[in-house]
Amino acid sequence: MKVTGSQLVAEVLLEHGVDTVFGYPGGTALNLYDVLYEYRDKIKHVLTAHEQGAAHAADGYYRATGRTGVVFATSGPGATNLVTGIATAFMDSIPMIAITANVPDNLIGRDAFQEICITGVTLPITKHSFFVNRIEDLEHALRESFRIANSGRKGPVLIDITKDVTAATIDYKKGKPLPLQPNPKADEKEVAEIAEMINRAERPVIYFGGGVAASDAGDELNELLEIAEIPATYTLMAAGILGYENKRNLGLIGMHGSIAANRAVDRADLLIALGCRFSDRVALNPEKFARRAKKVQVDIDKSEINKNVLVDKSVISDVKDFLQKLLPLIEKRDHAEWVAQSTEWKKKTGDVKCQDAELHPSEIVTAVCDLTDKETIYVTDVGQHQMWAAQYLKHDRTKDFITSGGLGTMGFGYGAAIGAQIGCPEKRVIHFTGDGSFHMNLNEACTAVSENLPIITVIMNNHVLGMVYQWQTSFYGRRYSATTPNRKTDFPKLAEAFGAKGYSATTPTEFEDVFKKALKEKGPVWIDCAIATEERVLPMIPGGGTVEDMIIG
Repeated sequence: MKVTGSQLVAEVLLEHGVDTVFGYPGGTALNLYDVLYEYRDKIKHVLTAHEQGAAHAADGYYRATGRTGVVFATSGPGATNLVTGIATAFMDSIPMIAITANVPDNLIGRDAFQEICITGVTLPITKHSFFVNRIEDLEHALRESFRIANSGRKGPVLIDITKDVTAATIDYKKGKPLPLQPNPKADEKEVAEIAEMINRAERPVIYFGGGVAASDAGDELNELLEIAEIPATYTLMAAGILGYENKRNLGLIGMHGSIAANRAVDRADLLIALGCRFSDRVALNPEKFARRAKKVQVDIDKSEINKNVLVDKSVISDVKDFLQKLLPLIEKRDHAEWVAQSTEWKKKTGDVKCQDAELHPSEIVTAVCDLTDKETIYVTDVGQHQMWAAQYLKHDRTKDFITSGGLGTMGFGYGAAIGAQIGCPEKRVIHFTGDGSFHMNLNEACTAVSENLPIITVIMNNHVLGMVYQWQTSFYGRRYSATTPNRKTDFPKLAEAFGAKGYSATTPTEFEDVFKKALKEKGPVWIDCAIATEERVLPMIPGGGTVEDMIIG
């Protein structure tokens, strides 16, 4: 059948199971949006307040559902407003398809109104960027973008389409998604060598990251920990794979990781790194990280091997395939003394409460967990509240904890929460944020209200830019440069102005009372929680430090 370029876009999206897109219209995108009107009974379009919010929503949609997020934008500032969201997805290996419309091909390179070379802009932050200025190339670019985004180490792909292509016509025949590129498989000889290392180890530790979640290898990981009796620690991107109460769960690793996790890795004689990259927030001093241990790294991406920390053994493989081949070779072990030591470290949490405060972050997070069910999805922005959420949430599924790990994007949370709630309307979405992060993209409240989304936003309000303020307190002689903004924002009143519900809380009792009210609301709710300015995230290892430099009180 004959279709326009815009109809072709819609048809290929439908072939790939896409029924929801996020975005914002504009002049060069008018043909695409006219077709979205035509296909409105098949593809839901969610209009956000800003293109950055749309990109974060597409990101959160994938993280909550496992279905590829799609975002539309117009040319020029519409396209460039996507950049932070695309970079966030790239750093966390999130498949996203960003479709932008550009000026007509005859105006490309002439500095036309709202012209931008968005493929050039996004080249370093996408797995691939397509520029389509011929209708004959469009179908291939669309199909290939889904294949690339979801093959191997996942990530975002951008397709920039000139306006004349969106209006041109071409013959189209319904097709199917292209097969994904096969993941690398573990070599059985290498697996056997690593199995022998595990079987001989006396103080083994598993350190795992987002690759375990991406390969859906949680069951295999838990089986390995059970058979070999190995304690484990994880990165932000893998929070939830081990249950909060799991006795082998050492907690988060790294700069704001637990005492148990950091000490266990430092004392280990074998460290197995699964689907993680030894980032600078984990291996703060690469030369001294896990210095007593033989190190094994398993990752789907060859470029991550020996990039940050030199390892003794590496395997380029999908983590699930590696673990499935490894498990039959693992001997039943009893590391009673090592486990007992790890358990003893777990009892030490450090002095994490500001004594002058009435309402503590730990009390807020704990109350939320106690008052919601296990299907709840938790989304965070970036900052102190993000670390408190990671430390205290009692969740046991990684898709239920959505956060910006690699890029650390303040303002990520509300858009991501919107995407998660639209993707999972049957679940409750709780958005943790700080007053600093929330000010960046709180305009997306209008989106939550328009879509009638029952997202509860919990604002940990200390009236400062908390994480940077904490660093200035500890390392910059309390010289608070640009971290005390002296804002007077009345969040409950602002929520009401947007059409949402707003509450405030200054004590644990008040918080529980208003949170229970929030759970009964059908639309978005904000809860402004007054916490102390001096509240700190602890433990903390300073940049470049080791476990010996850990601040615990």
